[in-house]
Amino acid sequence: MSWLGFRPWKFGPKLPLPGAESAALPQARTEVDTRAAIDELSQAIRNNPEAVEIYLALGNLYRSQGEIERAVQIRNNLITRPGLAPEFKGKAWFELGRDFRRGGFLDRALSAFEEARAISGDTPAILTALAKLAADSGEFQHAADLYDSLHLPVAQAHYLVRLAAETMEKNPALGAKTLKKALRVYPGSVEAWLQALILDFRSGKDAEASDTLRQALSAVAPALVFTILEGFLQSLGPPAPFGPALGPGTVFPNGPQADPRVCALVLPVLTDRPADVLLTYYGAWFLLLVGRGPEARVWLQRCLTLQPDFWPARLELLALAEDEEGLSPPFQTQLDFFIDKARQVKRFVCGACGLRRETLFFVCPRCQSWHSITFRVKMFG
Repeated sequence: MSWLGFRPWKFGPKLPLPGAESAALPQARTEVDTRAAIDELSQAIRNNPEAVEIYLALGNLYRSQGEIERAVQIRNNLITRPGLAPEFKGKAWFELGRDFRRGGFLDRALSAFEEARAISGDTPAILTALAKLAADSGEFQHAADLYDSLHLPVAQAHYLVRLAAETMEKNPALGAKTLKKALRVYPGSVEAWLQALILDFRSGKDAEASDTLRQALSAVAPALVFTILEGFLQSLGPPAPFGPALGPGTVFPNGPQADPRVCALVLPVLTDRPADVLLTYYGAWFLLLVGRGPEARVWLQRCLTLQPDFWPARLELLALAEDEEGLSPPFQTQLDFFIDKARQVKRFVCGACGLRRETLFFVCPRCQSWHSITFRVKMFG
């Protein structure tokens, strides 16, 4: 399906187009394949009741289908089996924890994971499951500690930042201390630099905010510098930086929310950076938010000099040109519609699994990769 939403239609029987499949077919085939696998494993268990690995695999398939009760029953049958080897009992407890977590029973999931830990020890799989469970429960310090034991500084720093944001209102000094700790743990933490930048700006410390932005753009990985500006841009509107994201193209409920001083903070820093199409694009957006359209046009044109096929810049240049062209009202209405729809294209892509999202993310919702976000610089593909 193209970004305009068009797709071919045929009257009569629905047949796949040459070289293409209906979008529903892969999902339907997956469900059929999973059900067939469940039937085959069930038959294998009937033929060999002692095959523990098959029991575990069958339970996993039930969980993947959302049949949590049947998955739990299989784990419990294994756990209570007399003479079951500790290796398999630990696995059964671990999978039981995953079943409960999938079903939303976090307390039971925690108990099951702790049982697995008592039997199997601090394996990476168990510690990771406990860390994710702590994060889901809002226990950010515990999640950070567990990721520390896993030697994953990116995740540890992330949850220290979440803890700092939570602490800041009641105890600003402790929140600031926690934020600094996050940067010591992982100097390239996008989340920590972003939170520090937002705090400086909201406190009226413009010089400090400018210095923080300069340091942030140098400290984070080059492929991630755009996320600092995206997050800062979002913070100028109603949402909190860790809440639902808005991003470029959003019209805030009360009109432009950006304080004019934001441009004085951001633009000199971006001007001093090596030429980069994404940083130039975000510079244009800060200008647009404070109503400086002619200057924004210059920055957008620079984007096209750097990368002629950079579609977001062309889109905003088209939007800026609307008022100058004397369009007829019907044509203006249609053009506004398509510009609005184009702005809703999912701009962010996970570089690990290809998941597309319209909002900023620090860990991929699908493959759980940390800091794998990329900007979708091409409309198609």
